[in-house]
Amino acid sequence: MKFIHTSDWHLGAKLGEYSRLDEQRDVLDEICITADKEKADFIIIAGDLFDTFNPSNEAVELLYRGLKKLSADSSRPVIAIAGNHDSPDRIEAPDPLAAECGIFFIGYPDFTRSDIQFENGIKIAFPEKGILTIDKPDSPQVRILTTPYANETRLRKFLGNENREETLSNLLSDRWKKLADKYCDKTGINILTAHLFMAADSTPILDEKNSQPDLFAEEKTTTQKPEEPEEEKSILHPGGLELIDAALVPQQIQYTALGHLHRPQSIKESNAPTIYSGSPLAFGLSEENQQKSVVLVEIKPEQKASYERINLNSGKRVLRKKFKSIDEAVIWLNDNQNCYIELLIECEDYISAEDRKRLSDAHNGITAIIPVVSGEEASDSSKERNSAPDLTGSMEDLFVSYFKHKKGITPDTEMLKLFKEIVSLPEEGGEK
Repeated sequence: MKFIHTSDWHLGAKLGEYSRLDEQRDVLDEICITADKEKADFIIIAGDLFDTFNPSNEAVELLYRGLKKLSADSSRPVIAIAGNHDSPDRIEAPDPLAAECGIFFIGYPDFTRSDIQFENGIKIAFPEKGILTIDKPDSPQVRILTTPYANETRLRKFLGNENREETLSNLLSDRWKKLADKYCDKTGINILTAHLFMAADSTPILDEKNSQPDLFAEEKTTTQKPEEPEEEKSILHPGGLELIDAALVPQQIQYTALGHLHRPQSIKESNAPTIYSGSPLAFGLSEENQQKSVVLVEIKPEQKASYERINLNSGKRVLRKKFKSIDEAVIWLNDNQNCYIELLIECEDYISAEDRKRLSDAHNGITAIIPVVSGEEASDSSKERNSAPDLTGSMEDLFVSYFKHKKGITPDTEMLKLFKEIVSLPEEGGEK
């Protein structure tokens, strides 16, 4: 059996003022072409289908049209779970109609539905909350443990667990083990898909730093832990989503399909690959030099799953470039149109309106033009205020630097507290 693992589509996402819908439409077509070419038996989408709880009508339409094409008239089941950017209710809403097309949306950990069998002989069953099975003629049964994003409160409600001392890790571990012990024997194919922040203390993962110089570099491994993107973190939890140990995955599982981290990486390789597919497009500067891909997995009963990354070529790159002069920047911009670019311009004082217009006219994907003030005669205090903020730190560091840049003083504790509260607010009533 072969399947494609993808995640973090973030349909409807914008980069500054720029819509990404056309790029997202292209990359979904590319994923469909890949699925057809590789003769994938089914598809797993591991969360964050949308970018917000309340996506635009265009984003919703793009999802449904894309998934219908991907399901190939119900001959290729699509399993899609909710991520932390998705509204579980919105994800599950089209289930009655979507299931008839071979598309199964799972928003909550306690999702279940009646079994469905298609004319082509494929049967999708839900023997218990948290697991589904795929039976395809002349093929081993596929068992998929499904864990859409769930905070601790939602998971306790799902499991009926009122023990407040028990951690989220223990809740997940116990549930996975019970399902795996009951349903995942050696006669079938056993998979876990989840939208979580997962790591292993001493097992290899892809090293983003090593792979950055070459956009198409092969995967390299290190013992460095993965880092959750700053934009995914919330002050409600110091590390964003709670970090889950990869060792909690049941031993019966042959492949774990993860979503949440946008950088493609392997968390665990030894017995059963534990993989983040990464996002299909770059959504920010933290993804500047990442080769985007989907994961093609081949798997048989009682055997370790093998996988390869299939590169995706749709979409524009997201770059940050520093230039010593406006003329130098304009030349580069004219020669590099197929990207989004944040410009850092070295200058003595400021960038004039005329120069800003020259830059804007040279490229239609500039997300920001930032002056890097280099006046050597400035006093220490004015240097601190007039120089450009440091752009390499966390969101909080950037805010502190920007505040000092604008006001000449460091924000006090109350100001920082207010900033953190604003950053953690949900989108239009959703939860972050």
